[in-house]
Parts: sequence; C-alpha cells; structure tokens
Amino acid sequence: MRVVIIEDEKPLRETNRNLIINNFPQMEIVGEAADVASSIELLKTCKPDLVLMDIELADGNCFQVLQACKPYVFKIIFITAYNQYAIKAIKFSAIDYILKPVNEFEFCNAINEVIVRSKSEELQEQTNHFEKQFKSSQVPDKIVLRTAETLFICKIQDLNYCKSDNSYTTFYINDQKPIVVSKSIKEYEALLSEHGFIRPHQSFLVNINAISKIDKTDGGFIIMSDNTEIPVSKRRKQMVLCELDNLFS
Repeated sequence: MRVVIIEDEKPLRETNRNLIINNFPQMEIVGEAADVASSIELLKTCKPDLVLMDIELADGNCFQVLQACKPYVFKIIFITAYNQYAIKAIKFSAIDYILKPVNEFEFCNAINEVIVRSKSEELQEQTNHFEKQFKSSQVPDKIVLRTAETLFICKIQDLNYCKSDNSYTTFYINDQKPIVVSKSIKEYEALLSEHGFIRPHQSFLVNINAISKIDKTDGGFIIMSDNTEIPVSKRRKQMVLCELDNLFS
C-alpha cells in the first residue's frame, strides 16, 4: 500500500512517518507535503492508496486539496488537533480520523480499520458531507451511518430510536429497514443529545419527537409512533419525565 503524508508541521510528519515504518512495514511512504499546492501535485503524481491528511494546512485546508484532485480513489484518514466543531463534523460524517497529539494505539487502529473497508466512491460522499458540516455554523441535520456494505446519509429527524447490542447500534428509521452500525450507542448519545434524543434505558436512545405516549404501568414504557415499546429504567425514569415535561410545557 502506497502512503502519502500531508502535514504542515515537520515534527508531526516525522511522527507519522515513524509510526508507519514501525507498525506497517508492508506500506511504502511515497511522499510528504506541507501545503496546498505541493499536496495537490504530490497526490496527482504519486497516486497513493492511503493519505494521512491534516485538516488545517498553513496556507489553506484539506478541502482545497481534495477539490483539485477529484475524482480520487485513495483512502483518507484525517488528522486534526482537538476542536469540538471539527470532531463533531467528523463524527456526524463517519469519517476516519486521528486526533493530535497522535497516540500510537489510535493511529494503528485507524489505519487497520481503513485498510479493510471504505469504498472510494463512498469516501467522496462522506467527505462532501464532512466539508459541509465543517464549514457550517448550523447544527447538522443529517448523519452518515456506515455499515460494512453500505453508506447511508439519513435525516436526523427521521431517526425514531436506536437499540444497543454491545458494540453495535441498530437504527430504526421512518420507512426504512433497520441499519446496524459497528459503534456503541454511547457515542451516538453524545452526538444526538442536542437533537432531542434521550436515553431512557441503557439499551435504547429515542427521538422524543417520535414518542406517542408514556405508559407508567409495570415500571414504565415509552410508546413510539410505530407502537414499539421502549422500557424506562428506574434510575432514568425521573430524567425522562423531566425531559418530556420540558418538551411539552
């Protein structure tokens, strides 16, 4: 696998290079770049399989580079310093990323994941969504759900509820078959809480706008608009009732 490193800080380029050499000897680093112009030239010339790409470059950003290289077939792992808006945009777009300062375990995990999946045509769709979210000051209205076979871009308002199965989460969506994603429900709870989603039970995350009624018998159940019964745990019951009171007050 041919790898290109795009990073405007020399020490970080060296760190990424050493991590590749030490952990992925089967990979060949075919070039490095630090700015927009040299990155575009390098990608067009070297035709890599994988690009480690810093989001913010000294003279621009990664989107300028990618726009000039379309259509591209290489896989991408974005690298970024901690920024709550960038991380939120990345997660809503299901983009592969590494957070600065680079941690070796997270670095290797990100590369191993991207090696075994990510179709190039889907990646461009994800990246387009990511760019839109990254540049927008508005709250995202869509989320990318990535399965082993397919990429789904869904309106958040159409999500009814999510169900946890250990490290997997199943999304139940209006007029669609359930979508199973290999991420924990805890991650989606953090993403969707500002969109009116609450967690009445450790195994469920529900859209309060899709709730039909509350059944207080037998400990309590939420009845969804499709008549699905969602249990309410004892320790979360008061929180759920307060959330609903705030919504309808």
